[in-house]
Amino acid sequence: MMNLRQMEVFYAIMVTGSVTGAAQLLNVTQPAISTVLKHCESRLKMKLFHRVGGRLQPTNEAQAIFPDVAEIFGRIEAVGRLTQDLVGGRLGTLPVAAAFPIANGYLAKAVATFVAKRPQVRCTLQSLTSPQVLDRVINREVELGIAHEPIISSAVDTEVLMSWSIACVMPDNHPLAERDEINIKDLAFYPIITYLPQIVFRPYVDRALSEAGIAPNIVVQVSVSLTGIMLARFGAGVALVDPLLVSTMGIPGLVVRNLNPRIEAKTLLIRPKAAPQSVVVNDFIDHLKQTIREEHL
Repeated sequence: MMNLRQMEVFYAIMVTGSVTGAAQLLNVTQPAISTVLKHCESRLKMKLFHRVGGRLQPTNEAQAIFPDVAEIFGRIEAVGRLTQDLVGGRLGTLPVAAAFPIANGYLAKAVATFVAKRPQVRCTLQSLTSPQVLDRVINREVELGIAHEPIISSAVDTEVLMSWSIACVMPDNHPLAERDEINIKDLAFYPIITYLPQIVFRPYVDRALSEAGIAPNIVVQVSVSLTGIMLARFGAGVALVDPLLVSTMGIPGLVVRNLNPRIEAKTLLIRPKAAPQSVVVNDFIDHLKQTIREEHL
């Protein structure tokens, strides 16, 4: 079995990708890291790394055990944050990770208004991709994650926070801006901005366009909604993206028009399965839901 020090060195090498990086992370010498790694491999009777081109390459065995080791250190870091809060006299923590458009939109407003009334609460808000949000929750690095569907993991519990629709974002002087709703077929005549193929919402868009029987003129593909929104503002085309940032950030010169038929999606609350639920986080979830109702009624 690996002892805690060996796990720490193994984790540091996996995170940094080198003995040098691990030594810097742990504030020890490189020979010390190499010695611990050598003893660890001897104790386990298997290799954890191969040296390829001057760098350490994890073996299949190392890749297999890393998620469990990472979970251990995620929990250790969580304990460290808790003790720091207790020593500092802070009575509550709100560790949240969220997908980028969520973290920079209505969630930012909810956090700001929540902590303004609760000066004893200290919040961390990480803006990440949806898979990274799930990873943070699984490793207990945050107590609450908020991300777009699909989220598939037996290690977490999910709850639908809100349903929303991908919509048309365009300059307020665009020919389609005069309409209250845009039929998808009408987009055949205009340049389109939408997500990259690897982004989770792109299949939603492609399916809707295909079912409408049109071959869209996609002029720009983006990884995040805000980029598409700003491209639309500067006249690159009609953006088919999550439109919520337009109203939350108060971006001028743009309008949002719903599509017919709708391209619907869901945003999920993600929490570690069977984890204790803090009063602070439960109160914040109620506050977040109220903020969303006020923003989008």
